Amino acid sequence: MGGNFSTNYRESNLISRLESSRQSAWSRQLSMLGDLGDDVARKLALKLVHAGLIEVTNMRDLEEQLIVCVNDLLHAEDFEIQYAISPIRDLVDKPNRISLFVTAFIIEKLINHRAVVDVFGTDEEIYNVVNDEIMRMLK
Repeated sequence: MGGNFSTNYRESNLISRLESSRQSAWSRQLSMLGDLGDDVARKLALKLVHAGLIEVTNMRDLEEQLIVCVNDLLHAEDFEIQYAISPIRDLVDKPNRISLFVTAFIIEKLINHRAVVDVFGTDEEIYNVVNDEIMRMLK
């Protein structure tokens, strides 16, 4: 008689490797963001203003707030990140969690900052600008 053969072993092994690969990619992105955080925030602020998505009275305040956002992301627990991005998680297919976190920050917190006159565009437009700039910087 043959021994017990579990088909779940292969599935579990594959799922484990995929999860490990995904976690490794996430760690690499966070590490690169930590190294380039201030530059990412400055270029992102400039891009958002030039795209006409954010109108500000003081560009330096916008840059500082985005630096705070990046630092919050770098020091946040996974639960905090998931909680912050939950309202916009389904905004696009296959979203980048860093871009979602920054977009959520802009939509929910930055809009109330004293230096921000107004935020224009849809959530998806803001996400696309944020994601394009972050992916360009982290490649």
